[in-house]
Amino acid sequence: MMASFGQGTRRHPRTRGRTWSRSGPDRATLGIVGAICAVAGFFVLGIVLGPVAMVCGWLAMGRSWAGSRSVPALIALVLGAIDTLLAVIWLAGAGAMGTGMF
Repeated sequence: MMASFGQGTRRHPRTRGRTWSRSGPDRATLGIVGAICAVAGFFVLGIVLGPVAMVCGWLAMGRSWAGSRSVPALIALVLGAIDTLLAVIWLAGAGAMGTGMF
């Protein structure tokens, strides 16, 4: 009666096509989202969307420079860095102008 205790009927619960972790978005999606954030950051909220694009690109690259890199991930990382740099320069220039009207 207790002979099958602890022995499940299915030894491998995952199917052959789904062996990766489904806890978060995959790398291709992160690369595309990062590239979209980088391009949008040139027009609005560059100080926010630039770092978001860099993080998405870095995660899409697998958090390393070695190995094969996808094109959207690399675009997101590079454009996000440029975007952040331009936003910081713009903010520094806006603060140096002064607060008066003349």
